[in-house]
This record gives sequence, C-alpha cells and structure tokens, in this order.
Amino acid sequence: MATERVPLARDWQRIALWLVGATLGYNVIEAVVAIWSGTAADSIALIGFGIDSGIECAAAVAMLWRLNLEVRGADRERIERGEKRVGIFIGWTFVALALYVAIEAGLTLWRHEPPAASTVGIILAAASLLVMPLVALGKLRAAREIRSSALRSEAKETIACAYLSATLLVGLLVNAALGWWWADPVAALLMVPWLVREAIEGIRGEDDDEDDTADAG
Repeated sequence: MATERVPLARDWQRIALWLVGATLGYNVIEAVVAIWSGTAADSIALIGFGIDSGIECAAAVAMLWRLNLEVRGADRERIERGEKRVGIFIGWTFVALALYVAIEAGLTLWRHEPPAASTVGIILAAASLLVMPLVALGKLRAAREIRSSALRSEAKETIACAYLSATLLVGLLVNAALGWWWADPVAALLMVPWLVREAIEGIRGEDDDEDDTADAG
C-alpha cells in the first residue's frame, strides 16, 4: 500500500502544479483584460475585478514555489516550512481580497453607482464562472491527496474568484432587468465574513479539514 501511495502522490503533485500554473496564466490574462475593458467602459467593478485577479496571481506564484519544493525532492522539514510560509502569505492575500471587496462594494453603494455594461467584461466574467469552479475542485482534490493546507487555501481563493464573477454577472443582468443597481455590491459584501475567516485561519496556520489527519492515521 505504501509503495502505491508514493507514485500516486507524485502524480497529484504534478497535477497540482499544472492546475496552479494554469490558474496563474489565466489570472494574468484576466487582470489585463479586466483592467483594460474596465478603463474603456469607466467601470470600477471591472477594474476591481482585475485587481482581484492580481491578488490571486500573487497567491498562485507563492503556491508554485511551495509545490516545486516537493517535486524537486526537498526534505520533509523544508517542505513543511515552505507550506507554513505560503499558508500565511495566502492568508494575507485573503485579507487584501476582503479589503478590496469591502471598499469597492461600499463605494458603489455610497455613490449609487450601477455596474457599467461591457461586452468584454460580461464574456470575461462568464468564462471565469465556468472555468474557476472546475479548477478549484481539482485543486481541492490535489490538496487532499498531497495533504497541503496551503493548496486548499489557494483553491478557496479560486472559489472566491468564481463567486465574484457570479456577482458581476448577476449585477449586470439584474440591473438591466429590474434596475437593482445595489444587487452586485450587496452580494459581494456577503462574502466578506468568509474571506476574513479564511484569512485568520491561514495566518494562524489553522487547518479546518479533519480528513487529512484521518488519512494520515
């Protein structure tokens, strides 16, 4: 059983590397397109969406460094140190994400500013809503297989990206159909408590997944 576990773990390490690398590449494109289209449409929501992608890029880069340690055969102690550092770093990216959501949504509500229509922005948000949940599920499975709480946190950040994509799309559609300009920022604010919780767990190095400890036993 132990001999089967090692090749399986290595396979999932490579899968994790591929998923995080793909996320990084996608987020770089997403950030550039969102900021460009947001500037053209004078849309704070789209520009903010690009900033969110930049935050996720930082988390993905840190995660790639951590996974490379394991793939290159670093000793267990070094991997564990890297895991802890990356977990804390990702926790702080959750803080940045929570601040971004709270400030951007708060300003939108204060200014009574409806989400600006942008065909490119709608396509981008729809693509993210389709792609990111699937990528996040893959990362969560990989995190369970290689027992990485840092990867699980980074996967949850990908889930946050999907949620923000959904709020952007819903905000545009609901505003167009019903004139409910406040739907997008209110939906985004509902995510802030979850983001703060994930930030605290990451910074403290807490692990809310009991399955890993059960598997280890």
